[in-house]
Amino acid sequence: MKALDELTFDNRFARLGDTYSAHVLPEPIDNPRLVVASPAAMALLDLDPAVAQTPEFAELFSGHKLWADAVPRAMVYSGHQFGSYNPQLGDGRGLLLGEVYNEAGEHWDLHLKGAGQTPFSRMGDGRAVLRSSIREFLASEALNALNIPTTR
Repeated sequence: MKALDELTFDNRFARLGDTYSAHVLPEPIDNPRLVVASPAAMALLDLDPAVAQTPEFAELFSGHKLWADAVPRAMVYSGHQFGSYNPQLGDGRGLLLGEVYNEAGEHWDLHLKGAGQTPFSRMGDGRAVLRSSIREFLASEALNALNIPTTR
């Protein structure tokens, strides 16, 4: 198991350039606190579950601090929204910090949700409320337990 400062980052998506994403720093929050962490998801990153109890964990996973190798990017994409094609949609409050490699050679995207506004934010984007974040956490953990692929 690894400590927080031992995570191995790669930033393949960031290297694609500004056509696919924009560099955005998370908006720090005062006095971040941990509400819940998934030991199973932490195991995917080879993280020791005990690190979740440290102040540094809350600071890093809230966007208050960044890993030295993290390159935060808000992703841009296109698609249909409200019945019309929109050539520029994107992460309005989420940031990809980078890919983390684990000992099994797997790559896992480390993404902050509710990290603040991005160039792709629309009305209501930016931060995530705690109630919705807990609901999404519970849903993703339940889907994973049912062997349904999901983000975690």
